[in-house]
Amino acid sequence: MPTLNISDPETGACKRVEIDEDRMRVLIGRRIGEIVDGAVADMPGYKLQLTGGCDKDGFPMRPDIHGGVKVRVLLSGGPGYKPRRRGERRKKMVRGNTVTRETVFLNLKIVERPGHRRE
Repeated sequence: MPTLNISDPETGACKRVEIDEDRMRVLIGRRIGEIVDGAVADMPGYKLQLTGGCDKDGFPMRPDIHGGVKVRVLLSGGPGYKPRRRGERRKKMVRGNTVTRETVFLNLKIVERPGHRRE
């Protein structure tokens, strides 16, 4: 069952919401950085921005890899790899920036609340 991790930048709070497969279909094909309606997560009136996630095997999504493919890339930092020494790079398996059926965990943040406008 897919899980949404919704963070609130104003308060620093985080809310975890499990959704069914029918509501997950709305998110399939969306990319990291896109804004979706909060009704997907039982938060009508809110606007949520997709910030990342991981697939069923635990591989993280990266915003710089296009599509929903799983690929091995040479990383020096960022999502999917934390170097232990300065200048260290390593090949790691990561997922692209598009939500697919294999995606089971999505990170979102609140960008607009009901009654408030985004600047």
